[in-house]
Amino acid sequence: MRRVLKPLWIVLALFFLVEAWLWEHLRPLIAAVVNVIAWDRLKARLATLVEWLPPWAVLVVFVIPFIVLLPLKFLEVYLLVQRQWIPAILVLVLAKLVGLGVTAFIFDVTRPKLLQMAWFRWLYELMLVWLAKAHALIDPIKARIRHALRRLRWLMKPGRSGRFFRRLARIRRRVQAHPAE
Repeated sequence: MRRVLKPLWIVLALFFLVEAWLWEHLRPLIAAVVNVIAWDRLKARLATLVEWLPPWAVLVVFVIPFIVLLPLKFLEVYLLVQRQWIPAILVLVLAKLVGLGVTAFIFDVTRPKLLQMAWFRWLYELMLVWLAKAHALIDPIKARIRHALRRLRWLMKPGRSGRFFRRLARIRRRVQAHPAE
């Protein structure tokens, strides 16, 4: 059973890491957009509002981006039903980027208040643990892929093609001699 579930765990870990990567890399982008549009006053007002609100009300502020993006989710479903795949994918990507970016922006402002709630702090710490486990699962695979790509690049250098094809033929013979069961 463990052998069957490992690919599922790897896919889930990859999904989790992609979300975390987007979160980390969109935060500076959103900060740059906020600085260009001069939304620093909005951020200051939001921070002032958050200071006055109790933690449960700050949770409502944190959930607002999900509610605002709900029409885009309905549009995605409509486009999928109409079999308009490319517009559906574009709306999906746009909704994901905007949603993650705005959520990252709002989370930066609301995090101190949200972490005052015990259940939210527990959930936040659980996400950090899952992120560490996902890295522990995926990092060795990434290292092996990087190593294999470095070796492949080295083998593909000019003057090494003969060796590359000999090695490829040797691997092919080995695989044919011992087929997977």
